[in-house]
Parts: sequence; structure tokens; C-alpha cells
Amino acid sequence: MNFARPSGAFLLFCVLGIATTLAGGYGTAFAQGTAEPARAALAVWDTGTASAEALASEAVEHKNGWKRIQSGETVNGFQGDAVVSNGRLLAVARQHGSGIELYSLGLGKPALRARLLLAPGAASDRIALTENGRAAVCLEMASKSGVARFRLKRGELFVESQVVSGEATLRVECPSRFAVLPDFFADDILFDARKVSLDKVELPSENFLLHFTGRQDAIVMSVFENRAQDVRVTLAGKGDERAITGSEIDFGKQGSKIWVAVLEGAGMWHSIDVQPAQAGKILPLQWKMPFLAQWRVDFTRKDGLTDSWDMLLPEKEGNGFIKPSWLAQDGQISKPTRTATGEVDRDAYRPGGPASDRLGPDRRRWTTVLGHVPYPCWSDHDRHGFLQPLKHKRVTFDGPVLIYALNRLAETPVTSYTPVDIVRNTLGVGPCQYILDVEGQKQEHVGRATCHVRTLLNEIYGSHRQKEMHKEIENYLGDALDFVTHIRNRVLAYVSFGKDLRKYLAEERATHPELKESLNELEALTREIDVRVESRIQAILRHQMLKETVAEVQKQQVEPTPPALAAQLNRDFLAKGLLDYEGADWARKLKKEYTDALTAIGGEQDEMVGECRWVVKALRQKAGILMATDPRLAPVAAEIRARTQKILRGGAAYEGARH
Repeated sequence: MNFARPSGAFLLFCVLGIATTLAGGYGTAFAQGTAEPARAALAVWDTGTASAEALASEAVEHKNGWKRIQSGETVNGFQGDAVVSNGRLLAVARQHGSGIELYSLGLGKPALRARLLLAPGAASDRIALTENGRAAVCLEMASKSGVARFRLKRGELFVESQVVSGEATLRVECPSRFAVLPDFFADDILFDARKVSLDKVELPSENFLLHFTGRQDAIVMSVFENRAQDVRVTLAGKGDERAITGSEIDFGKQGSKIWVAVLEGAGMWHSIDVQPAQAGKILPLQWKMPFLAQWRVDFTRKDGLTDSWDMLLPEKEGNGFIKPSWLAQDGQISKPTRTATGEVDRDAYRPGGPASDRLGPDRRRWTTVLGHVPYPCWSDHDRHGFLQPLKHKRVTFDGPVLIYALNRLAETPVTSYTPVDIVRNTLGVGPCQYILDVEGQKQEHVGRATCHVRTLLNEIYGSHRQKEMHKEIENYLGDALDFVTHIRNRVLAYVSFGKDLRKYLAEERATHPELKESLNELEALTREIDVRVESRIQAILRHQMLKETVAEVQKQQVEPTPPALAAQLNRDFLAKGLLDYEGADWARKLKKEYTDALTAIGGEQDEMVGECRWVVKALRQKAGILMATDPRLAPVAAEIRARTQKILRGGAAYEGARH
């Protein structure tokens, strides 16, 4: 098939169709219009002559010999080919074709973006216009593959398809190198045709699939109603010519719908290949962000997995950066979680901190596992994009990097659309809220990080205010215990998840011995949770500054867990008279008797929970990738992805839930 190219999260978000952005906006460089242009009226034509090939862009543009069908009229048979349009999209149902050919109209000339048909693609026997009103038009097409309806609404960027009777599969033919399954809880699955040798693969059913097509100026997006609808991708070609030829989605139960949208515009997506030798180097992109939004940047790791980041935006004032979040509310930076006494953990929410949306001009970001790293993707005030691939022993980027707009912000122009807009407009408010699971994506930060407690104690004792600040000091000790306990609970949840998943995989291995190799691979990855946790726990128990505390807790016949050790440190703090200590050696005393031991617990636990999350995110991706190479793993992959989403909900800020 030869496609012509242009020739010349909350509930409020779902209801309003807008995710608010950060306080004060991003400056005049991002000024956008606020008024949406009037929507074009719907139109239907009979071309008068049936075409043997897909219509050329010029034929669609000039419409020579086409007969306009008046609004309100229905047609049981066309003399030529049937054409419907809403001013944004144009669909052609040819007498000598199968399905409809979908053109986008946003770049000045019509561009053929996709063909929609019932698999296997039998020729059309009948084309009828069954709806022709002011709100929508609908074509019904019959063939040996079945009877399907293709409905186009006024002003929308998608075509709604529905099979009239029986079981059927919608095939979306759209040549592209890349396809993406966006993931709101972890990292996307970036599907690169050049890395897949099979000609047909199964993909996890995640409600939507993105094809990146055209000259980096169009995304063809399929949206479907439930995850029981299977998705397949077909491929062809060799070497650099290898491409995805299309995707196939089962309609599923009777009455289910599939929507296919086209997001169009210059720079709608961008890709560049990155090599390990470029780690740490700043790479100016030959790409400019076409509009302000939450742009996702998918890096390919050396192990074949994807690392998803959000592109930083420059602050309105100063020279720092803001990490956009569609979870922010009321135009404000995401509000910090407060301690039991109503205070904010200053260290966690400082620019570049694990719970902060702000970064300094150096883009330094701290997360567990990675530690301090320069954030690898950002834009300047002119919206030019830049990359600086991580130079880190834990991760190496090697392969394609894909950039696309995932979601809107308050300053995204109303004339620009993102995949999340399409999800909301197709599935509706309730399903939108369910799929995005906004509540589950919010980070939790309980208490105060141990390093921050150390800082506060040093400030108080250094200014000789300890006697007048008894209450505050005791609160800080309590905050530290709250923090350690919260992280411990998250770790225990991950350990329980791993235990249950290993049991499930063992049962599957007994039932399906033919899948033993893949199931063993998934089980080995799952066991990494226990390996990482045990290693960190032993580091705490063997730490020189904690030996006496461990012994004291064990003497009480209590398991020396991190919370038990932190609680004992707090008791010893009071028992040893540190609350009033005013000696000249206060700094050494605090360090020896409390803060070194406390931060040893906190530091190891932070890494522990961060590593657990890394393992679960890897499991989530790995399951999808294994499914692509072996369709027999589809039920297992679906179960693993459902379980991983559940455990990833409500992560602690120190897990590094989002880079």
C-alpha cells in the first residue's frame, strides 16, 4: 500500500478535558491562543466514478466531478466512491476497495494516514450512508469480512468504528517504524520494527496504541473500550526498510467500539538514535516543540527496555526548570505532603529533590537508584529540545529516542490535541478516570526524610536553641520514625507482591511446561526483589553505627527491622540526655549517637524501595516484550501487568515513581 504524503485526573481533568499546569505559566515564549475556531460543518459526497486506487491528495483537494449530498439525506448505494468529512478528517469508502481510507486535513493538503478495514480485508459489496445529520455522519460497509459502521462526528479528530453483527477484527493499516503503548504507571513500551524479526506479534491490550507515521508530523492512535480486546501488529521489510504495516484489534463483545484518531502537525513527534559513546554529552535536537504540553521522551536502554522521562520546561522567571505534571491542580505546583505537625520536608521538596517538580539551572535531579544525575531532556524558552543521555553505571542508553506529546497542560492551545485528549473524548469521563487512575498515581511522602532530620537537628544545636525547642526536636524524631515506617511498609508490599507472583508463575509453569523458559526468566527477575531487599537489610544490620542498637532491639526479643531500630534510636536519644546536650562537642555527639545511625537506616531503605520499584517496572515491560515474541504468553503477560499496576499505585516519593 502506497500512502500519499503532503506534497507542498482526577475527575476535574476528565470533565473539563484539561490538565492544569504550573503556577504563573511559562512566559511569553509560550503564549497561546485561547479561542477554538468554529468547527467546520459535516459534508458528504459521491465522487461519481469509482476509483481503483486510493485517491491522490490533489483529487481529494479539488473534488472535481463530486456530487454533494445534502444534510439529512441517506443513501443506500453510491454511483462512485463515498466521501465524508468534518473539516479535520476525510474518509473515503471506495467501491473497489475495502474499508475506508482516512485522510488528515490539518497541514494544508490532504494526507492519507491510514486505512481502516475488517480483517482479512475482503472487497466491499455495499456502501450506504445511514446517518447524515448536523452532529455526525455514518457509512455502513458490507463485505465477506462482515458489516461495519464508520462514524465521523463534527469537530472531532477520530473515526468511530463498530461491527454490526458477529465477531470481527479491525485492521488499521499505517506504515511506521515505531509504535508505542503509553504507560501512566511506569515506562512506555516502545516498539521498534527494526528490532523485531517476526512478521506478526501480540501486544498487551492497554486501551490504546500509537503509530508514529508521516514525516514526524502525524500520530495515528487507536482507542478501544476494554483490555480484553486483543491487539496484534504486523511487520514487513528488511533492514532500515523494515516497518510496521498495521495493527489489528478485536472488537470483542457485541457493540464494542474502536476509535482511530489522527494527531497532526509539524514536529508532532521526533526521533533520534543515541549511542553509548554520547553518554553525558549535550545533544541539541533538530526539533522544536510545536506547542506547550507534557512531552514524553522514551529512551531505549542497552538491555532493550524503555526509560520514560518528561521533558523539562524552563521556568517563567529565573533560569531553572519545571517538570510538568498533569497531576498538578488549580494551576499550582503539586502541593507538598505535610508531616504530622503540618510542616514540609524541606529536603524532599527542594529543587531537584525526589518529591519536587522544580529543578535548578544545572538540571540536577536526585532519585533513589540513580542518585544525583543531570536530567536528560529539556527545552529552552524558544521551545528547542535538548538531550543529555545519562552517564551512569546503572543504565546506558543505546538506540532510538522517541519524543511525543502525551498530555495537555493549562497553556496547551485549544487547537492542539494529545493522546489523553483523545481518550477522554472517545471513552468518556468515567472510563477516562478509571484508565488514568489519577488517585493511584499520586506520590506519597510521609514524615520527614532522615537526612532532613539530621539537617534540622544540626541547625538547632548549632544555634544553641535545643532547650527552648524540646517539642520541635521530639516532633522531628517522630517524623523520622514515620518516614522509616512508611518506606518499610512499601518494601513489605513489594516483597509480598514478589512472593505471590512467584507462586503464580510456578503454577503456570506446572500447567504450561512449554513456556518454562520464559516463565523462568520472569521468575528470576521477580526474585531480584528479595535479593535487593535482603542485601540492603544486611547492610543495615552490619553497619558499624548500628551494632549496639541492633543488639538492644534483639535483647527485647523484637525483630530488628528498620522501624524498630529507628524507634530504639529515638528512645536512646532521650535516655542519653541528647535533648538538652550543650557540650562543645555537640556535633560529634549527635553524629555518633544518633544521626549517622539514623541516616544509615534511611539511606539503605531509600535505595531498597527504589530498587524494588525498578524491578517491578522492568517486570511490567518484560512481560509485554515476551508476549510480543510468544503469543502463548498473552494471559500471563496480562496478569503480570495487572499485578504490577496494582503494586505501583501510590508509590512513595523516594521510590522515584516518576523520574
